[in-house]
Formats: sequence, structure tokens, C-alpha cells
Amino acid sequence: MFPSLTCLLYILMLYFEANIIRPSKTHHVLKSGNKSWGEEVDGSPKFKRVKETTAPLDLVRCWNRRCGRREKMYRVLHRALCTATEPASGSIKSISEDLYKEVKLKNVVEKFKKASDIDRFRKKTGIYEDTVRRLAGAKRFRWVRDILEHQKQYSDISNEGFSARLISLYGKSGMAKHARKVFDEMPQRHCTRTVLSLNALLAAYLHSRKYDAVEELFKVLPSQLSVEPDLVSYNTVIKALCEQGSFDSALAMLKEIEEKGLNPDSITFNTLLDGLYSKGRFEEGEKLWGQMGRKNVAPNVRSYCSRLVGLAEVKKTGEAVDLFREMDKVPVKPDLFCINAVIKGFVNQGNLDEAKKWFAEIANSDYDPDKNTFSILVPFLCDQGDFNTAVEVCKEIFSNRCRVDSSLLQLVVNKLVSEGMVSQAKEIVELGKTNRYCRYKLDLPAQE
Repeated sequence: MFPSLTCLLYILMLYFEANIIRPSKTHHVLKSGNKSWGEEVDGSPKFKRVKETTAPLDLVRCWNRRCGRREKMYRVLHRALCTATEPASGSIKSISEDLYKEVKLKNVVEKFKKASDIDRFRKKTGIYEDTVRRLAGAKRFRWVRDILEHQKQYSDISNEGFSARLISLYGKSGMAKHARKVFDEMPQRHCTRTVLSLNALLAAYLHSRKYDAVEELFKVLPSQLSVEPDLVSYNTVIKALCEQGSFDSALAMLKEIEEKGLNPDSITFNTLLDGLYSKGRFEEGEKLWGQMGRKNVAPNVRSYCSRLVGLAEVKKTGEAVDLFREMDKVPVKPDLFCINAVIKGFVNQGNLDEAKKWFAEIANSDYDPDKNTFSILVPFLCDQGDFNTAVEVCKEIFSNRCRVDSSLLQLVVNKLVSEGMVSQAKEIVELGKTNRYCRYKLDLPAQE
């Protein structure tokens, strides 16, 4: 039986090392002028002067070329051996594509665990994120645990960054208890816990909607671990407080950030602005907007969007339009969320013409209307009795292949039938049945 390729490479490399690269313990260094060539033979790959002789320049150059070729061949063999000893599972790209195309989630789990034996695969955070998101989205939490617990057998688990990734992945799956278990096991694996793993744990509880726990952990863990929280830590706690509706505590946390000598950033302000404006605390949002300017934190598109939402809530549509136009001058490019906020403002104000005008504005942007756009506009069109436009907007839903709640389309069908527009109602029902991206089972009410 012939020896394997790995064995042949290993034997060849040993021969090359013993007989060509390091032939003896004493070795002449050829010298020409002020330059010397040679190689150290006692284990170091660097050149070192051991014994000098004078040689013609041509001989020196010839010796140098031979040494260079030998060292290059040695490096090629070494790389080939390292590659040959790695599991033969194909390229990381092909593995990723195979996981993506695999339909059966059980097979995804098995393939993922097998690929985890490859060092380079374990460094691909994107593949981990995508796979865990897919399993969690299908409610296969047992399999999420299966692939993440499988990672603990590798030496990477003693690296804080790798452990923090597992904590984060558990958190994004809503599995906060498992995230905490990884965090608590870190000292057993001789893995230091710093602010990196602390932040990963806080974020895990935030993603799991355990908002009370986020605040509690923030109070207890830093002193236990002798770790100083950073801005990321504070931003995570502020987000949890805003989700709870504890805006006074969140604003107090902003003061604490400054007392600690940290500078709040756009994430800090945007989290607070979004919470305040969306919950009707407009005046406090305006104060914070001014404070943002005094702190030299430039508002970005998310900041503007939050303020537009606030203006829409208090029906200050004129100011909302002015703010939207101001974005072009800053310049901050408005996105679809900004346009939706302006439409919402005119809907709240009962201004049908302006709402339709701003819906048409989307056609001049780089975006298509989304589920939120249609959810804002369609009921308003029905309430205002503009059923012809409602029908056209429903057709646009199908042409844009936008997934909306079936209740939204059913609302239009019901309104059309009640107004005697049965043929238009039937058209919407038929489009719901025959479109190729999402089938809607819509009922045609009996005509009174």
C-alpha cells in the first residue's frame, strides 16, 4: 500500500531539513566586501556569522541563490504539510454555500459541527451568526444549544473573544440562561473576563428582553470582576431602560456617563431620542436634541428619523417637512423611515392630499414602499373614502412583492364590498390567490 500524501510530505520535509537546510553545526559564512551570507544551523532560521572566509563575488551570489531556493522550498513544503493535515472538507466558501443551500435543519447542524473542526471555519463569525439566526428563527433552540455547546471542546474557548461570541449568539437566540452559563464557566477554562465579556452578557440579556436583569447585572458584576464599565456597557443599559419605559433612569444614566469621564456618542443619544420621541415625551426629546448639538455629536439619519417621528406624533407636520428638507443641506440622506414618519404626520393630521403626495415622494427616492408604509396609508385611505387609490395601492403591494398582514388586504376587500365595488374587491381577492410570492386567503363578504 502506498503511503498517504501527508506522510510523503512529512518525510520529504524532514529530509530537506536534515540534509539540505541544516547540513552541519559549523558552517562557513561567505563574505564579499562589507556583506556576509550564511545561515544559522542551531535551530534559528536567521543568518548568523560563525566563521568567515573570503570568496569571489560570483561564488557569494551563487551561494546566496542556492540558500534562497532551499529556504523557499522548505517553506513551501511546510505550508503543504499544514494544509494536508487539516480536515479535507473543502474551502470555507464552499462549506458556507453548502450550509446555506441545505434545506433540512438537522443536516445543517451536523454539517456545522463537522466544519467546526477546521480552525479557519471557527474564525468566520458571519457563518455562526447566519446559522444560529436560522435555527432560532425556526424555533429550534435545542439545535442552537447543540452547535454552541459543541464549540466548548476546542482550545478557542479559552479565548475571551470566542467565549464572548458564544454568549452573544445565545443572547440573540433569546437563551439568556445559557449565555450566563458560558460566562460563569470562563474562569474554569482559564479565560479572563474583561469588559468585553461583560458587555456580551449585558447584550445577551437585552436581546432576550430580560430588561430588569440587565440593570441588575450592571450594578453587581463590575465590582465583582473588578472591571470598569465602558460606553458600550452604559449604552446597553440605557437601551434596556428605554425598553422598560424608565426614561428618567435612562436620562440619569446619561449624567453618570459624563461623571465617569466618558463622552456619550451618537448611539447614546439616538437610543434616548428614539425612546422619548416615540413615547410622546416630545419636550424632553427636544431638550436632548439641543444637548446633542452642545456635545458636538452630529445627528445622523437615525437621529433625524426619531425627531421626525416625534414631530409626527404631536402633529407638527410643517416643522417635520422643514426638518426633512434640512437633511439635504447637512447633508444626511433621508431613508424610507424618514418618509414614513412624514406620511404618518399627515395621516395623524387628517391631510389626505399631503399623505398621498409624500407617498408619491417614495418613487423619487432609492427605496420601495415597505410593510410599514402600507400599514400607515391603506387604512387611512379607506377611512377617507378614497377607495380607488386604495385599490391602486393594493396592486402596488403585489407588484412590489411586499409581504403585508392579510388583515390589511381584507380590510380593503370588506370596504369595497360595502361600497358596492364588488368587481374591484374580487380583483384583490384573485391577486391574493394567484401572486407568486405570498398567497393570501381573502374572503369575499356577501353583498348586502
